[in-house]
Amino acid sequence: MSNELKMPIYQYEDWFISERDFSIENSYKNETIFALANGYIGLRGSFEEGYSGADYKGFNGTYINGFYEIHDIVYPEGGYGFANKGQTMLNVADGKLIELYIEDEKFDLSEGKIHKYERILDMKNGLLNRKIKWESPNGKLVMINISRIVSFKRKHIAAIKFEVTPLNFDGNIKFVSGINGNVLNTIETEDVRVGSSLKEKVLNTIRKNASKEKGFIVQKTNKSNLSYVCAIDNFVVADEKIKVSNMLEDDSIFILFNLDVKKGENYILYKYISYYTSKDGEAFVELAEEDTKKAKEDGFERILKEQKEYLDSFWRDADIIIKGDNALQQGIRFNEFHLLQSVGRDGNTNIAAKGLTGQGYEGHYFWDSDIYILPFFLYTKPEIAKALIIYRYNLLDAARKRAKELGHKGALYPWRTIDGPECSAFFPAGTAQYHINADIVYALKRYVEATNDLNFLYEYGCEIIFETARFWEDLGSYINLKGNKFCINTVTGPDEYTALVDNNAYTNYMAKMNLEYAYDIANKMKKEVPEGYQRIASKLNLKDHEINTWKKAADNMYLPYSHEMDIIPQDDSFLYKERIIADEIPKDQFPLLLHWHYLNIYRFQLCKQPDVLLLMFLQREKFTSDQLKNNYDYYEPITTHDSSLSPAIFSILANEIGYTDKAYAYFMMTARMDLDDYNENVKDGIHSASMAGSWSAVVNGFGGMRVYTDELHFTPRLPIKWDLLSFNIKYKGRKINVEITHDQTIFNLIEGEPIEIYYFEKKLFLNKGINKIKRS
Repeated sequence: MSNELKMPIYQYEDWFISERDFSIENSYKNETIFALANGYIGLRGSFEEGYSGADYKGFNGTYINGFYEIHDIVYPEGGYGFANKGQTMLNVADGKLIELYIEDEKFDLSEGKIHKYERILDMKNGLLNRKIKWESPNGKLVMINISRIVSFKRKHIAAIKFEVTPLNFDGNIKFVSGINGNVLNTIETEDVRVGSSLKEKVLNTIRKNASKEKGFIVQKTNKSNLSYVCAIDNFVVADEKIKVSNMLEDDSIFILFNLDVKKGENYILYKYISYYTSKDGEAFVELAEEDTKKAKEDGFERILKEQKEYLDSFWRDADIIIKGDNALQQGIRFNEFHLLQSVGRDGNTNIAAKGLTGQGYEGHYFWDSDIYILPFFLYTKPEIAKALIIYRYNLLDAARKRAKELGHKGALYPWRTIDGPECSAFFPAGTAQYHINADIVYALKRYVEATNDLNFLYEYGCEIIFETARFWEDLGSYINLKGNKFCINTVTGPDEYTALVDNNAYTNYMAKMNLEYAYDIANKMKKEVPEGYQRIASKLNLKDHEINTWKKAADNMYLPYSHEMDIIPQDDSFLYKERIIADEIPKDQFPLLLHWHYLNIYRFQLCKQPDVLLLMFLQREKFTSDQLKNNYDYYEPITTHDSSLSPAIFSILANEIGYTDKAYAYFMMTARMDLDDYNENVKDGIHSASMAGSWSAVVNGFGGMRVYTDELHFTPRLPIKWDLLSFNIKYKGRKINVEITHDQTIFNLIEGEPIEIYYFEKKLFLNKGINKIKRS
């Protein structure tokens, strides 16, 4: 482990992230940390009133999941089959804009004097609060309280309560509630992982209106032919008479509320914001106006009550309790909260690598959502996991098209995309990561095992399984010099510091699983749902002979192994390269992809993240404990952890092996990756997959949970520092609370019928209620 943990930025509070002192230097990072979203709308934690100081280095972003612009991918030297069109999630109009004028002096934290300041993200209630005692340059003193919600129950709605109390004057104040549609996606950065491909303005205002207390802006993209609307409605609470006026500019609208105020009285502006896109139907503008009208009628307090009810339900299922380490308690809840905020739940959207908090990776969805993120939802909110798989089903035609474009049968899922086409311009670490096909099938297989949702498998899932198996059988070859084994050549595994290799172990093992599962499901459907099988077989022109070729390829899959070193080689060439110890590389050269040419990276035994070790975690039942330890000891020293996906897997496996200190250090790294800005890039958005990895590090690592086909196993290993660990698991219609101390483990079957589980290889029969097991 070459890097050291950072000092904490926020004080340790179980349910809150608090900023007690204003510092503009932290604004960029804090806009990510204090972002609010609901899986559809995402608002970075920028101030409603803005900030005019020259020292501001933030980015005021608003995002709609799945809303994007198309751009041409330009290659100095192109080639057949290269991805030619990119997709970028757009920064859309800022609907949260509220300016406050006090006797014509604008409230701005870059001016005047701040007497008191706090900002609190309330993760229990889904609320962002700011409290500021501010003195204007001319000595007017006000107390300002601002609350912001992005509603989980109302997919298209955000709401703001902006309260002002004059403390030392009677006079005039003015609220200006607006929509700023003059927005760009540009970020100035040399980080290839972050930079936007859109340098110019791509949203054109085609309609706008402001009348009395409400208004809207409609904008349309240049190339993707998508439109969206941002609509607002406002309500001001004041005893005094309010003068309302409207102002329209090219890409913005403003609604002005002018009122005379008295010292010590409270004046509140309630603002309701709605976003819809043309994907929601032709009447999307009317729908947005109806939503804001309904939100205004119901009021802020009702929306807040709904928010709390929704989160109460979420935390009842997903909350992890850690007693003995406040930093990790805060970290795991922060991560779970942002996962919920980021994930699409409609079957048409997924979860981006940066969620809805920033435009890193251009808002693309990757394999992370299937391998790292889906398990969190599968075992806490399985209906969300199902929606993520439906999203993959809805992309199946695009995957078929991509496979055909590359000269293959079946379907090839894109490495990075928003709505289907491959958007990765660097094929060695993009398209060549064929393992994404098997990753999706692995997630689907886990879903079916955990839910017994056979209807979904037979109606939708089987089509994904069969088309990906068809692809694998077409991609691989039987090679004489490998003993006529089925080999898969010229691929890239999860470790992106080794590209275009033959027989990547992770890929071959996962492809084998994919092929075996396809064969088994085809035969299961023939037996159990023959009409359903005939329907899908007719649609895919699937014959028995082809199904048998899947079994043959799986049975003959080449699985790399070095008997001399007693490890699994990452690929055919990996062990024949010079070995470099990651800790011996100067720290100022990390991450390597920003400091080394790819050719220099590719020619060494050097890993960005777990590859073989991830395989061993995902298919743990296939490997002995000695094999796990041998491979861990070999690969850990040469892993840079340049990927945020890395620490969680190392934590889980270190814990199982007995490397308790390493397990804890790696877990701390992933649990507080963003809160402590471990990689100094949280400004670009959260690390959603790392956040989900921290859940796995708790449940699969310290909780010791494993799922082997139809068996639920627990081998907990509680860190010495912790007094208690508690978490919930949903599995096959049951809800089980697991509470672990150093003396005992308590399984509480909260919902569902009795079930058999395994505890340290001992079979246990859980009845409804409390089941206590003493540690021997």
